[in-house]
Order: sequence, then structure tokens, then C-alpha cells
Amino acid sequence: MGGRPSSPLDKRQQQHLRDQVDTLLRNFLPCYRRQLAASVLQQISRELGPREPAECQLLCSKKLPRVREHQGPLTQLRDHPPRWQPIFGVLRGDGRLEWFSHKEEYENGGHPLGSTALTGYTLLTSQREYLCLLDALCPASSGDHTQAEPEDLLEVPVSFPLFLQHPFRQHLCFSAATGGAQRAWRLALQGGIRLRGTVLQRSQAPAARAFLEAVRLYRQHQGHFGDDDVTLGSDAEVLTTVLMRELLPALRAQTLPSLRGTGRARAWVWTELLDAVHSAVLAGISSGLRSFQPEKDELLASLERTMRPDADQMLRLRTRVAGRLRADVQGPLESCLRREVDTQLPRVTQMLLSTVEATIKGVRTLLAQGMDRLSRHLRGSPSGARLRSEVYSFGEMPWDLELMHTCYREAERSRGRLGQLVAPFGFLGMQSLVFGAQDLAQQLMADAVATFLQLADQCLTTALDCDQAAQQLEKVRGRVLKKFESDGGTAQRRLVRGWLLRVFLPFVLSRLGPGCTAVLSEFKGDLLAMGSQALTIEGIYEDVIRGVLLQRIDRELKKAVGATDIPCTLDGFSEAPWDQEGADEETEAQREGGTRPRQPGSGIQGQPLCPLPPQGTFWS
Repeated sequence: MGGRPSSPLDKRQQQHLRDQVDTLLRNFLPCYRRQLAASVLQQISRELGPREPAECQLLCSKKLPRVREHQGPLTQLRDHPPRWQPIFGVLRGDGRLEWFSHKEEYENGGHPLGSTALTGYTLLTSQREYLCLLDALCPASSGDHTQAEPEDLLEVPVSFPLFLQHPFRQHLCFSAATGGAQRAWRLALQGGIRLRGTVLQRSQAPAARAFLEAVRLYRQHQGHFGDDDVTLGSDAEVLTTVLMRELLPALRAQTLPSLRGTGRARAWVWTELLDAVHSAVLAGISSGLRSFQPEKDELLASLERTMRPDADQMLRLRTRVAGRLRADVQGPLESCLRREVDTQLPRVTQMLLSTVEATIKGVRTLLAQGMDRLSRHLRGSPSGARLRSEVYSFGEMPWDLELMHTCYREAERSRGRLGQLVAPFGFLGMQSLVFGAQDLAQQLMADAVATFLQLADQCLTTALDCDQAAQQLEKVRGRVLKKFESDGGTAQRRLVRGWLLRVFLPFVLSRLGPGCTAVLSEFKGDLLAMGSQALTIEGIYEDVIRGVLLQRIDRELKKAVGATDIPCTLDGFSEAPWDQEGADEETEAQREGGTRPRQPGSGIQGQPLCPLPPQGTFWS
């Protein structure tokens, strides 16, 4: 499928979409402002509280996760009427896929025939599976396969297909020349889809956390309590998905009956219309958020100045109101938890733990193999150039798609069974959960690789022969694996704890909502007198529910893994599996070496790759 000659939306429809975008932003931005204030207060609270000891044993890699660029020839079903045509595909480092008429057009800096950000796409490599999905888009006509534009072309068997499907965008149909090329493209596209999707979840910036919380509350006010995959993508992409879900029922009812064509051709026309609507909505929301950016920057600076002097008073008020709220809701809350959560919490906890544990074990296996491979080369190949090549390959392990696929696959194995367990609680965010475990695997590998290279560089000198150096590497290997076991266990518990909250907290809030609304109004006067939007009765109420639920989750985790160091913070709902700000903490490697972690160097062709040891060290 390719580009359209013109938009299927008329001026009246385009104006209607602009109005819908304006309405969404008008309703969402006040919620976002409140959450920005709450995030600033939360940050100040952490600074004023006791400083917790650093938990990470591994160095925190300075390298940001990146999409591995990929390119090569493909064929694409495109144009009107559609037909299979050769193109040259390019996956950019920012997760955008572009396609050109031929390789020379790309190399000469020409404009692509088309492009798309991979956010929200699902990749299918089965033609039968894709055709079933296409049939389901227009079920009333799916069996009516008369002659139509894409019908015959889609029926022709495709040897190595790559179908990119999106719930609100036009589908992209590609085919590779060989099975090897298909696999390489599949791994590259899946990596791009994941890293485009989790950009906000991986951020530790207060504004990013505030945005995600504002989206949750905005949808909650509309009656959507269950967590799902709506928060995958950038801020503009997330809000576009929110609005598209709101528009979809009316759009389907009003336009599907009048669409031209039959069968799969009709479904294809439907995806073209959705793509036009999605593009118009995304453009409007992107423009609105850009216009809001100066106000947001000024608001954050103002909140920091005005809230810090009154932070102690605000936090004391919050604690007082939380205590009174807890006493009033304790009865209904405990009844709800005993009746509807306690019976399923152990099963869901165990399933999550085993899934993440298998993923982390896969990382440990690859890490140990990589370190062993370096030791073997050190003993058997005194060539400096060869050794530096092996060090480079070791440093690239976190970004090696083929290598890391074995770990990423572990995160997918229990997807079906886990989805069935959590579906009764309204949780539909399995893609986000899998992506979170895969992000964790990549981050742990990056941290472990950075730690090994730094510790090895500290203990190896040119005075050592190869056997002595290999013995030193064996010692470093043992230390790194020990640190990895510690950090892996901590990361596993944090990730599972966060996802258990995302499964059960919205469910509990939905059950308690109607009965506890009257209780909340009693405390609003105290907070209004404070005059800050950082404190709201609804926010404190949710913190109370979250705190009680966390106690149950932590008890269950302690029973399952025997951990006694599980943190219990009120912001646990938005906790990340690792803290990128932890790079400021002193680690063993830094204490022993007396240095800060090195900034990543530049690798081949200027790409920000893992740093190679400098000339003049043992590695050279």
C-alpha cells in the first residue's frame, strides 16, 4: 500500500477534526498542569526526605537506547491501483521507516516515496494471519470476495512478507527477497516499534511522568479505568491515540456503510480513511502541544520557585488529610481487596516474576558468553587489532538485534496466559508490559557491559602477558556477574511491583469510586485554603489506595522472592525498572578507580557506540 493522491477528507470533516482536537486539549491541559505541579512537589519531597543508599552495583550506562539503523531492497504493494513494486527501505535511528524508488535515490539525498513513524504498529510475517486481520476490519463484507483492486494481489502467495498493521493508520505491505533478509528486517522493525513506543516510559523527567499520569486521569474521568497500550509513543502520538479511540465508534457507524468496494478492497479503503483522520489529528495535537511548550517551561520554573518555600507545610497538610482519608476508606477498601484481589494476586505475581526472571536469565547467559569469548581471544590471539575488534563486538551486545532476540523472546512466552489472568481486572496493556521487560533486558546488558569494560580497563596493564591478563579478566567476570545478580533481582522486583500496580490499582479505584465520592468532598476545603494545584483531594485519595495496595503487593513479593529491601514509595505507580539518574551515585568500580564513568566515545562512521579502550592500554 502506498500514498494517496489526495486526502479523502473534505473541508467540513477537516474542520470537525480540528474542533475535536481543540476540545481534547482544552479538557486535557488543565489536568496536565495539575500533574506538573504534583510532580514538582514530589521531586521536592524526595530532596527533603532521607537520601536512600544507592542500590545499583553496576555502572549506569551513559548510552541511550537507540534504534539500530537498517536498509535494503524490498518490494511494496503501493500506488493506485496497487501493485507490487521494488523499493529501497531505510529504517532511521529515530524509528522512522522510509522507502525510496531505488538505492541511488537514497544515497543522493532524494526525497522518499513515503515514510512513517513506527509507533503503534504490529508486524506480521504470516500472509494468512494478515488476511484474517484484514477480513475482520469489515466483517459484514469479508466474505464477499468479488473482483477489486487489492484482492487478487493479496491472494497471490508472498514468500517473505512483512505486514505492518496499525489500528488507525494505513497498512504497509512489504516483501523481502530471502528468508534471511526477512528476518533481519523483522528484528530491526520490531526494535524500532518498541523503542518508539516506550520513549515516555523510559524517561525519568518529571514532565514525562506528569504527562502519563495526566493521560491516565483524563481517561479515568471518562470512565476508562483499565490500563492499556494507549500511552505508547510520544506525547502527541499518545493524545492522538486517545482521541482516535473516542472518534472511532462514530466514524465507523457513519462512514463504513458508504465505503466503496467489497471484501478486502473495502477494508483497504477503510484503512486509508483512518490514516487520513489520524494524520489530521496528529498534526493538530502536535501543533497544540508545541504552542503549550513555552507555557509549560514557564510553569515548571514558576512552580519550583513558589512551591519550595511552602513545601514543608504542604507535605504536612497532605499527610494529615491522607491519615483522615485512610481511616474513612479503610473498611470498603479492605473488603474490596479481600473479595476481589487477594485470590488472584499470588498467581499474577508469580507469573510476572517468572516471565521477568526468564528474561534476565537470558541476559546473564549472553553476558557470560560474551565475557568468556573475550578471555578466549585474549589467550589465543595476541593480535591487537583482532582483540580490539572483539572488544568492540562485546560493547555492541546490547544493541545487537540478533543476539538480544533470545532474551526478548522470553518476555513474549507467557503473554497469552498472563493476558488471560489479568483481563478480568480490565488490564489490556500486554504490549506495554512486554516492551517494559525487553527494555529492562537491554538496559541491564548495557550496564553490565559498561561495568565490565571499565573494571577490565582498570586492572589490565601492558606489563601483563596474555595468560596473566586472562586471569584478571576471569576475576572481573566474577565480580560483574555478582553485581548483575544483585541489580537483576532488584530490577525484577521493581518492574513486577510497578506492573502489579498498573493491573490492580485502576480496578480497585473503579470498584471504590461510587461509594467513596461523598467522603472526598469533606476534605476539599482544607486543600483549597492552601491555594496550590499540587495538592488535590483526588490525588491524595489515590495515594492512600496506592499505599494500601502496595503493602499487599510487597508482602506477596516478599513471600515469593524473600526480598526485604522492596521500596514502598507513594510514586511507585510510575517507578521505572531502573533509574537513569542513578549515574550520579558512586559505584564500586568508580571507588576503586577513583574516576567517574567515561562518556561514550564514537564508533565506526560517527555512530555513538560503546567506547573502545584508548590507544596505549592493554587492549591495544
